[in-house]
Amino acid sequence: MNLLESLRVALDGLTGNKMRTALTMLGIIIGVGVVIIVVAIGQGATKSVTDSVNALGTNILTITSAPTHIRINAATIQGITGAPNRLTLAEATLISHNFTKSILAVAPQVRGSVQIVFGSNNSTTNMTGSTTDYPFVNNASTSKGRFFNTAETDGNQKVCVVGTTVAEKLTGDATTNLTGMTIAINNQQFKVIGMLTSKGVGGPGGDQDDAILVPITTAMQRILNTQFLNSVTVRCIDAKRMLLAQEQISNFLRNRHHLHPPFPANDDFNIRSSTDLMARVQSITGTMTSLLSAVAIISLLVGGIGIMNIMLVSVTERTREIGIRKAIGATPNDIRLQFLIESSILSLLGGVVGVGMGIGGAILLAKISGWNTIVSPASVGVALGVSGAIGIFFGIYPASKAASLHPIDALHYE
Repeated sequence: MNLLESLRVALDGLTGNKMRTALTMLGIIIGVGVVIIVVAIGQGATKSVTDSVNALGTNILTITSAPTHIRINAATIQGITGAPNRLTLAEATLISHNFTKSILAVAPQVRGSVQIVFGSNNSTTNMTGSTTDYPFVNNASTSKGRFFNTAETDGNQKVCVVGTTVAEKLTGDATTNLTGMTIAINNQQFKVIGMLTSKGVGGPGGDQDDAILVPITTAMQRILNTQFLNSVTVRCIDAKRMLLAQEQISNFLRNRHHLHPPFPANDDFNIRSSTDLMARVQSITGTMTSLLSAVAIISLLVGGIGIMNIMLVSVTERTREIGIRKAIGATPNDIRLQFLIESSILSLLGGVVGVGMGIGGAILLAKISGWNTIVSPASVGVALGVSGAIGIFFGIYPASKAASLHPIDALHYE
């Protein structure tokens, strides 16, 4: 019996019971599909973060407040007093003025969720208060209108710049130009002076267009009633001077806050670079992708066990057929090859269907949730390769059992 004849006999055996064949492939289909979807989500998330960091720049430092420390009997208990925001607008201004050899610009920020009203439309969004350096530091721009200026910031003016998602919330159309119109922010009337250029969904902040920018003094005094900042974003002269800038800022804040060694254990602030953020997020997405892929691989193994079980049943059901073939000259290798081909076809066909399901699921997920998903050709190839290998591995035992049957015993089997 040659290879083509073995393939024909294997296909006849599989098509003889189509429902059982389809159910046997189900575990492989689900496993391969999930692997492709999970990898697509992980790679999409990684690309979104990388693009966001690259768009912002690799020479960015972000300063945030950290939990305070209380030292009791030489043991440090962290977070007992909470994590009060101790960064002030004056400190951000001093950082900008004192370290001009390493820093280009500084954008202090306060943030909060606010209620917005326009006509009969009522919604909520994220508000950020910052200075006139915000566009330069954060690579932001306006598609219509302008950003607030120094006079408006110094005068605590009620002006704002809004994103396209905010426009959609307030008017039902993301392309609406609200420039020159008045909207209510926390029951206060603000004039819209510009529309932010759309950045889309991605990065740690989610929908980057669901935002309103106002002068930082207006945000602190009129809306949030706070004296402290949420963060300070610093654009260094170049990536090579980031370490110098980080050291200068750390020493300045330690002296300003009257902190005592050991450092950085006793610091009440954190300084993170954009590359640190990218590495951390990529590490998290990589870990989650690995964990979910492990679950999918378990599903593939379960599918492989299902294939082995069905093949063993098939060997039992076709014992007389095996005996007849051996009696007319089929060798043990012919029988073994026939059943290995059957199990491989089951697994590979399930893998192909699973690939189609995975690609379709990734595209559908991107449309429904707005997530960025990237189907990798490598993940498709690996998934197909693994599914084929599972078919061969789990088909070896049933094939060997069929090949070892004695012709006379097989012919007498009832």
